[in-house]
Amino acid sequence: MLKAWCLVSLTGFLLSHRIQIQATVLMVSDYKEACREIVVGSWERPVKASVYASLLGGALACFYTKPDHLSFETTLLECSNQLGLLSPWIRNGTSDGHVQSLVKLRNEGRLQHASLGLLSLVYRSEYDPDTTLYEAHCSNLSAPWRELPQRILDVGFVHRWWVLNSKMKDYDVNDDEFKHLPPHMQVTSPPTVQEVERSERLHKESWLVLKEGEQEKETDVVERKDESVSEEGQI
Repeated sequence: MLKAWCLVSLTGFLLSHRIQIQATVLMVSDYKEACREIVVGSWERPVKASVYASLLGGALACFYTKPDHLSFETTLLECSNQLGLLSPWIRNGTSDGHVQSLVKLRNEGRLQHASLGLLSLVYRSEYDPDTTLYEAHCSNLSAPWRELPQRILDVGFVHRWWVLNSKMKDYDVNDDEFKHLPPHMQVTSPPTVQEVERSERLHKESWLVLKEGEQEKETDVVERKDESVSEEGQI
């Protein structure tokens, strides 16, 4: 009886092992055939293969270069320190308000991070995940998914947080300082070609060495101006 049981067990083990080997061989042959078809298809259609390879490479690059939550907090603290080094009178109102609101949400524990594969999202939540309030854990009282677009605060893509970087543009320029100026002084325009040439010419002339005669003439002109100023002061 024992001998028959051992024989049946050995037969079952060998049969299962044989099935596993056959399955492995079939799987390897399938992968081999698939790779061969890919190579043949790429050779026959190089443009299509190049497009697919570019898309796959771009997707992998985006996946490995997406920033994480620690990267956002580091960038936020750097922006806060940059604004803290400036006087409140010269900070950009948009930059300062956006950074202060993010810092407040971070201190409250309401900044949440979500990874979507190719990019990252930072959004605000109603409560800190560690809070024990009933409203924070009840699924019936949670915010619906349709409100998620309004809660998104930043998008991380390719080692960069795009909303925060755009808000920090010209963070050291306070537009409110120039509201009292006339309209024509509030608008800046690039210099013309003539103005650029004149500035370059004056800059080059300032480095030229004056000749002895020209230096004496310039000295006489300065002395005459000083004398005229002194006479006007006596009068």
